[in-house]
Amino acid sequence: MMHKITLPSDEVPKKWYNINPDLPVPLPAPKNPEEGGNLENLPKLFSKGVLEQEMSQERWIKIPKEVREVYKMIGRPSPLFRAKRLEEILDTPAKIFYKREDYSPTGSHKLNTAIAQAYYAKKDGVERLTTETGAGQWGTALSLACSMMDMDCTVYMVRVSFNQKPFRKTIMQIYDGEVIPSPSNKTEFGRKMLAENPDHPGSLGIAISEAMQDALNDDNVYYTLGSVLNHVLLHQTVIGLETKKQLEIAGETPDVMIGCVGGGSNFGGAIFPFIKDQIDGKIDCKFIAAEPHSCPTLTKGEYCYDFGDTAGMTPLMKMYTLGHDFVPPSVHAGGLRYHGMAPQVALLVHEGLVEGRSVHQKHTFQSGLDFAKAEGVVPAPETTHALKVAMDEARECKKTGEEKTIVVSFSGHGMLDLQGYDDYINGKIV
Repeated sequence: MMHKITLPSDEVPKKWYNINPDLPVPLPAPKNPEEGGNLENLPKLFSKGVLEQEMSQERWIKIPKEVREVYKMIGRPSPLFRAKRLEEILDTPAKIFYKREDYSPTGSHKLNTAIAQAYYAKKDGVERLTTETGAGQWGTALSLACSMMDMDCTVYMVRVSFNQKPFRKTIMQIYDGEVIPSPSNKTEFGRKMLAENPDHPGSLGIAISEAMQDALNDDNVYYTLGSVLNHVLLHQTVIGLETKKQLEIAGETPDVMIGCVGGGSNFGGAIFPFIKDQIDGKIDCKFIAAEPHSCPTLTKGEYCYDFGDTAGMTPLMKMYTLGHDFVPPSVHAGGLRYHGMAPQVALLVHEGLVEGRSVHQKHTFQSGLDFAKAEGVVPAPETTHALKVAMDEARECKKTGEEKTIVVSFSGHGMLDLQGYDDYINGKIV
């Protein structure tokens, strides 16, 4: 029995998988709002390379050699682990595997796209990138990627996370990232939000608006996004492509695949390479997107066109949404506090290929503690959502006697999220 399944460095995928041509129905195109022309801003915001990928219908897109070399340097391919002790504690016949994206230098899956986006921006000759971040994992990843590409980086960090997770800010600063709590006084939209509420906790939607305004005001700056858009999920498919090879080595076929969702990047990256197999009848797998009960985009949202940001600067995208002005409660899983969802993930939910499931914060932290005691790894608050669902599925297998293979996208570690665990242990999260 294998506890750890690794791949040699030369097995880093040579191509990203683009799910668009294999979706069960065509992906609804983004469109302009009636009162503006937001689509025209895209070439000012994004590099030529990622814009081509965003609109591509090519199934396979070559990963540049320079990007693959950096992937190897940061530890790709990442290992797949069998959670044998957790299985024994749960007394389940299920097999639980988890894909270790926390192995990256920044502790999460986010570097997979940060490196690619910084590479294409550097090719275009820009000098600085702006972005938003919730829990700080994306901002950390982009700060490192920009440092590696000799570019400047400005990160608008959701204010509640800026206050809850001060050492995320420190790591971004180690990588020379400029970190600004959002809403801020640096942008017109930030000042507007602060005028309405000087103690505004912020949201990813607001931080996106600020980062976009910053980029649009400087010709030497591009905006980058850590989730939601097609090209971001494309870059993350290295997760699923590696997992496929590792499961083949283990002689396993997935029965259940689970990931946490805020914007959808780690979940989409993990499952997209398996979706075509599901559609073609080669596997019979249940795909579950785990989200916070406090921000139930897939389980309570409406499938309609909406803005990706709060100010309404993005094009309209068809997705599940709670409304672009929705401000989620200040839960510790800052990376999941987003009003919308990646259009590709939303489409798969709408078509019945993916199930959305919401879980309460107190249950996720308990699952994080249970996992850490069993496997030794402290998961990020975001990742605990997926683990809670995985444990529920494993317990169900105990009831039915089914020997299912459950695969979890372990999106990041929680070693910089200890305030949340401390609050839970001391009874402050109920």
